[in-house]
Amino acid sequence: MIHPRAPGTSVAVADHYDELDPIYRSLWGEHVHHGLWRSGGETPAEAVIALSDMVGERLGFRAGDRLVDIGCGYGATARRFAARGAVVSGFTLSQAQVDAAPPAANVSLACRDWLDNRLPDAGFDGAYAIESSEHMVDKPRFFAEARRVLRPGAPLVVCAWLACDRPTRWQVDHLLEPICYEGGLPSMGNAAEYRAMAEAAGFATISHVDVSAAVARTWTICAARFVRAMLADRATRATVLRARNRRFALSLPRLIWAYRTGAMRYGVFTFR
Repeated sequence: MIHPRAPGTSVAVADHYDELDPIYRSLWGEHVHHGLWRSGGETPAEAVIALSDMVGERLGFRAGDRLVDIGCGYGATARRFAARGAVVSGFTLSQAQVDAAPPAANVSLACRDWLDNRLPDAGFDGAYAIESSEHMVDKPRFFAEARRVLRPGAPLVVCAWLACDRPTRWQVDHLLEPICYEGGLPSMGNAAEYRAMAEAAGFATISHVDVSAAVARTWTICAARFVRAMLADRATRATVLRARNRRFALSLPRLIWAYRTGAMRYGVFTFR
């Protein structure tokens, strides 16, 4: 497990997303996660929807199923699944994200720590976490809570930023640890650690797909948009330069290089 130089907290994660809310929305929109380029010809907007749809395919939910979105962001994926008949409860640490999310039928979003979600036992037919497990201070408890709230046999789909199995010291010191520190990640695990934590919580691993090559383009697009905004937009420039969390900008080139060197991977897990 990779840990940042300063211990991460849920309060720091909330502050990161609350403060940088306008930057994230302007750079990438309502889906605060990677895009998935299946054919290579998708627009960024199509690519982020493709990742959500990949999660939906693995959940295999039906109309009327109760789903929980762990780390829901602005609720874009929750609204997409609700439009197909699901009833979705979402959790995020960011009040700014809840405030910015448009209302939708059969979608409820709460600003609350997943590790203190207060949901009933065995009350849901499926759960998913798209790039939120990285922000969990206690990852084994993240899995334990998911297991607790799911009915027996229900699926959990997790899309996760991962470290490679054997990163070099240079990759840890100059890519992975700084990415954790700059991005508000209390830790970053590898694929084997994720499977072990899930199985310790009572899940069986159904599948793990490495889609690193299909998502890496996200960061070259984000970096280009960020540079253009910093050069052309005075408001963006002022917001970034004043931000307590402005170090996030340093992660843009690191993420590009982490994918290109193989130091960082992107995994999609299906557990049951």
